[in-house]
Amino acid sequence: MKIINILAIIPFIGLLGGIPFVNKVNPYILGLPFFLFWIVLWVVITSGILAVIFKLDPRNRRGNES
Repeated sequence: MKIINILAIIPFIGLLGGIPFVNKVNPYILGLPFFLFWIVLWVVITSGILAVIFKLDPRNRRGNES
């Protein structure tokens, strides 16, 4: 399996697979209930992972050929 495919699965596992374990109101982190903080954290992490995938994808290494 390519590294790009593995990286694309990580946000799915982290966001949906972690929900049963973090379904708590307490503690509050940055003024957010822990569950909401978990979702916001994974949105930020997903953005970073997608940036890495974009850089690793060989189709994006070619110049503008139009």
